[in-house]
Parts: sequence; C-alpha cells; structure tokens
Amino acid sequence: MQTQNMIWVVAGKRYRTDTATLIAHDAYWNGYNFEQGGRNTFLFRTPNGNFFAQYQTLLPGEINKITPLDTNEAISLYQSLRKKVVPFRVVFPHVKAEDA
Repeated sequence: MQTQNMIWVVAGKRYRTDTATLIAHDAYWNGYNFEQGGRNTFLFRTPNGNFFAQYQTLLPGEINKITPLDTNEAISLYQSLRKKVVPFRVVFPHVKAEDA
C-alpha cells in the first residue's frame, strides 16, 4: 500500500501528507502483498517538526486517518515500524540514549 495524500485537522493544526516527510512505515512485500493484515502505518514529520501517523486500512468499517504524535510516541512508533526511510539520528537529533 502506498501513502495517500491526506489532510487532517486536529486541534487547529493541519497535518498534510503531501508536504510532510515520510520517516518510516510497515508497507513491505511479505511474499504475498504489501498490506499487512489489511492495514499499514506511515510515520511523518511536518516541515514545522511535528510528528504524525497515517493509518490506512482496506478493512470494511474502518477509515484511513491521521493521528498527531508527541516525540516519545513518534520514537516508539519509529522503532516498531519495519522500513526506516530516514535514519534515527537524522529524525531525532536531540535524543540522547542512556544506559538503563
């Protein structure tokens, strides 16, 4: 599944896939198709540095949507997505990892 151009307004902020940078996603060929269980997730960063996820579905009764993410949510989603388009240090240059 490819990303779809979407515009979604949340709390007075407009999120647009056509002007944002695709950072990571889970649309990969698994030997049968690109739609993993009928759903795909795409992580974007806006030109203003905000993060959002675009959720696309082929399943009846579900809709495609955009959800804004804070930095920690974006990091978590980035790490869970299979295909990284932009390296972690480029996307999150201010994040410092410490030993647990």
